[in-house]
Amino acid sequence: MNKETQAVTDDLGQLAQDARALMAATADVAGEKVGDARKRLAAALDRAKEIGGCVRDKAVAGAKAAIGVGVGAVLGFLLARRCSRHSD
Repeated sequence: MNKETQAVTDDLGQLAQDARALMAATADVAGEKVGDARKRLAAALDRAKEIGGCVRDKAVAGAKAAIGVGVGAVLGFLLARRCSRHSD
């Protein structure tokens, strides 16, 4: 993962921890508005978790593709050198 992706992942993780702490701190608070807010927060945490997983998966796939391109370029270079030596 690149630095920006890792930073976003870290920030989302911290946000999730803070949200869980807030939900725990308000667990004993009664009221319809608090209950609704807790439900919305829980749903937002679930969505953030899904999005974070997708971002991570895309970053890993991008890294694998970049490695594959790099390996292909090196192999192509080496094969081209080998073929040019045999033709001399």
